[in-house]
Amino acid sequence: MEMRKETYTILMIVLLASMSSADGGIDSGDTAWVLASAALVLLMTPGVGFFYGGMVRKKNVLAILTQSFVIIALISLQWVIVGYSLSFGPDMFGFIGDLSYAGLKGVGMAANPIYSETLPELAFMIFQAMFAIITPALIIGAFADRMKFSTFIVFILLWTTLIYDPICHWVWGGGWMSKLGALDFAGGTVVHISAGVSALAAALMIGRRIDLNSESSIQPHDITMSMLGASILWFGWFGFNAGSTLGANGLAAHAFVVTNTAAAAAALSWMLVSWSHNGKASSLGIVTGAVCGLVAITPAAGYVTPLASIVIGAIAGAVCYLAIVFMKTKTRIDDALDVMACHGLGGIIGALLTGVFATLAVNLDAADGLLSGNPSQLAVQAIGVAATMVYAFVGSMILLKLLDVVMGLRVARAEEVIGLDLTQHGEEAYPDMDIPG
Repeated sequence: MEMRKETYTILMIVLLASMSSADGGIDSGDTAWVLASAALVLLMTPGVGFFYGGMVRKKNVLAILTQSFVIIALISLQWVIVGYSLSFGPDMFGFIGDLSYAGLKGVGMAANPIYSETLPELAFMIFQAMFAIITPALIIGAFADRMKFSTFIVFILLWTTLIYDPICHWVWGGGWMSKLGALDFAGGTVVHISAGVSALAAALMIGRRIDLNSESSIQPHDITMSMLGASILWFGWFGFNAGSTLGANGLAAHAFVVTNTAAAAAALSWMLVSWSHNGKASSLGIVTGAVCGLVAITPAAGYVTPLASIVIGAIAGAVCYLAIVFMKTKTRIDDALDVMACHGLGGIIGALLTGVFATLAVNLDAADGLLSGNPSQLAVQAIGVAATMVYAFVGSMILLKLLDVVMGLRVARAEEVIGLDLTQHGEEAYPDMDIPG
């Protein structure tokens, strides 16, 4: 009887050892949190669709929602086939990853210690896929109401492969910017600056909407839809920022707190500034301010204190509002849904203020910023911001120019007047319903 017990014990030890060997150091809590965060970030892309959709006229709302949804499908495949490898594959010249991981070759249930020792690499891969998906979705607000759907599809695929993937590699995949020491916790440069300046390029290339050259006024058709979209974004952003810790740990809790705090500060900051300027507390303005705060805290979420996050959010809310006023009244650039002013400028503010407020007291794996005695970090952040802006803007202009020559960027004038819902998709969001706009 004793012999049987000993044999059973030995077998159990061997079995547990083999299981431990197969899983390596995989942590179930970290894995669960990152997978849940990936789902939260995925939800943000249709959230962008609703946020933007409420701001366009009813004849174009389906087009915006469809573009957001199609991006999920397009980039999910692109990421598996080449995107993950280009972004996180072995480094080539500090610029891009090679094709070692193309088709997810060698990417499986074991950890890749380069990126995380406690996650299956597949979990890390799919989490990063959601960032690759949402980034081009941000750009669509710039050319709302007027881009051909066929050209849109080609542009998104080329932009993600040639613009997003290299920048992602620079910062998170072991490229030159990470070696320089630039801090970008969850995507201030990788996501928001790259999308914002690319949106500016798109607005310049595609031109102003027909309606802006007449006496008609372009008004949001459903602000309640935009408020729903902003609420989904705020909810999903906890996965965006707190998930970027790649673990269920104290830093995740910290990132969660500063994300919420910055969004709150920015919503109130925007409300107060716009209220003072216009005499009304705009509902759309309040939720847009919150989004700007979420953008600005993104690069700093794992590096700054809660009090610093209030300052970052408050600055972002006020400055982004003033930037929109300037763009609308002092320029002829038709960035339809203010992507550059909100995401581009918000990302720039957040990236630079990371260099001001970052502190090792929050994250020992990062660096101190200006206020903690390290002014060189601000210089590093500025280099990262400038490089991202130049590469994304110039690259987007080249892509858009080529596509304009080959395919044409813009729908015909008559199609723009009718609306993209009918002319590009053959459907209406509100058939037989009397809804203004």
